Amino acid sequence: MNVVDSSGWLEYLADAPGADFFAPALEDTDNLIVPQICMLEVARVVYRERGEQAALQALALMRQGQTATLSTAVMLEAARLGKEHKLPLADSVVLATGRLHEAIVWTQDSDFEGLEGVRYTPKLKAPPSA
Repeated sequence: MNVVDSSGWLEYLADAPGADFFAPALEDTDNLIVPQICMLEVARVVYRERGEQAALQALALMRQGQTATLSTAVMLEAARLGKEHKLPLADSVVLATGRLHEAIVWTQDSDFEGLEGVRYTPKLKAPPSA
């Protein structure tokens, strides 16, 4: 199973330089778990940058995976992991969701670097345009 952090979704949706890193996890929708917090973060960014229709399309794509709700178990595990690893709220929810589903968390967010069960890659920069 796979969980892709919001940073990975945004990279993939923009076809940015790191999109290929996230493609295997995102395109394997049978094994994809999508935390609701990621859906909100992605919708917010896409709405701000490209409008409502693009945000709706992004959410429809994200719903092809299994949506993970913010259950009591996720909340408690996120609280524990947030404290233990000094993670921001959304990151702690993503990591907790991954751990509770025995999934690999895919990200380019440096807050996750070195954590167990995480596939991390640094954010790649776009090559300069001519």
